[in-house]
Amino acid sequence: MTAGPPIDEIHFEDAPDVGSVPGPNSRRLIEKQQRIDSSAVAYPEDIPIAFKEGKGATVRDADGNTFIDMFAGIGVLNVGHANPYVLEAVQEQTSRLVHTVDFPTEARLELIEKLDEIAPDGLAGQNRVVFGGPTGSDAVEASIKLAKYNTGGDGLIAFRGSYHGATAGAMSVTSNKEFKRQYTPLLGDVVHAPYPYPLRDGTSPEASVEHALQEVQSIVEDPYGGLANPAGIFVEPIQGEGGIVTPPEGFLQGLRDIATDNDIPLVFDEIQSGFGRTGEWWASDWAGVTPDVMTSAKALGGIGFPLSATMYHEDLDTWGSGDHAGTYRGHVVGMRAGSRAIEYIQDHNLLAHARELGSAIRTRLRDVGEKVDTLVEVRGTGLFIGAEFRDADGEPLGDLVDDLQDYCFEHGVLVWKAGRNGNVLRLLPPLVITETLAETALDVIVEGIEHVTAQHVAPA
Repeated sequence: MTAGPPIDEIHFEDAPDVGSVPGPNSRRLIEKQQRIDSSAVAYPEDIPIAFKEGKGATVRDADGNTFIDMFAGIGVLNVGHANPYVLEAVQEQTSRLVHTVDFPTEARLELIEKLDEIAPDGLAGQNRVVFGGPTGSDAVEASIKLAKYNTGGDGLIAFRGSYHGATAGAMSVTSNKEFKRQYTPLLGDVVHAPYPYPLRDGTSPEASVEHALQEVQSIVEDPYGGLANPAGIFVEPIQGEGGIVTPPEGFLQGLRDIATDNDIPLVFDEIQSGFGRTGEWWASDWAGVTPDVMTSAKALGGIGFPLSATMYHEDLDTWGSGDHAGTYRGHVVGMRAGSRAIEYIQDHNLLAHARELGSAIRTRLRDVGEKVDTLVEVRGTGLFIGAEFRDADGEPLGDLVDDLQDYCFEHGVLVWKAGRNGNVLRLLPPLVITETLAETALDVIVEGIEHVTAQHVAPA
């Protein structure tokens, strides 16, 4: 029996359908939020919308406007908004039990077994999972503690362009200086190596990888490399906030070799790139490289429930009782939702769907790039897609992408941006998006690219 309804039955049928946005109800709610909510609120500054309901890869705002959702809560809603198969289990579980700290429940043990089913080859059947609180930062903090606990070291190696979270340890391995400037000092002995980014580096993929690996190797092995007691290497298999930067072949394997040679844990942050987003369960599966530790969150909670997890090789399970803790590591509703989401992805063959549809989207965007000079590169894997915009001198066009985001919003498609200069269009639609919805969304995006480019680039 197939898990839940097919993907073409779980969306609002009228998407996209928008009038003048933002409408009066959205404006009223945004104004109220500005009066009473935190000044740290950021997302409505870019897309002025107040949400009311969602189905699949579509959402409605407080004024009844219906949008195609091409960013899915920044990769949270991989099986879509209000997926009925997941909701069924959530409603049943909520009526019985919600929170259990780390006492055993069927929901907890089932999700651990489900995660083992989809674990990378080198972790499947020989891993342990520690659950954490509501955000991916919690999983990163756990992985930092685990690496230090097992090595006795305190030095961490991370990468430029990285984002790992907003808590102290996660922020320490994040590279965005402005993001963490007001919160220093953070963890000491964190070194950021270059991440291979051929377009930015101005070199070939091979040279970009070679340079990055040489830097990491020097940090670890050079007697004057500067990092005295390394505890772990922390890396995103594909950088998300950094601009969907997809490393060329050989980079992840090179890190694996360096980590193995020096007996240092290799930690993959799969919070945004994992759980089927790339058309494999984990982005690192594409490289055939297994980490010692892997973080997960976002889509792990099924349909948006706050849950994070750190999976690691059983040889690293040296913690004693209570050596890592967290109140919400027993969120059984989120755990039931996560198991159901895995089943839905499996039963509806959404990994293959993500690969095929993602390839079609990238091909269409690359065709646009043949005609529009500002679109200089389209990259990614599966439904993890970035399109980078630069001017004729190679300067990043962040303002163009801002205007593109506005154009799409006004025409019923929600997109997001990324990159060090905000010049990368980031597409993270739910894996349940249909080919028809994706084509409709791409019609708007392509029209938007042509429109905003004409505004930003003067005729020759």
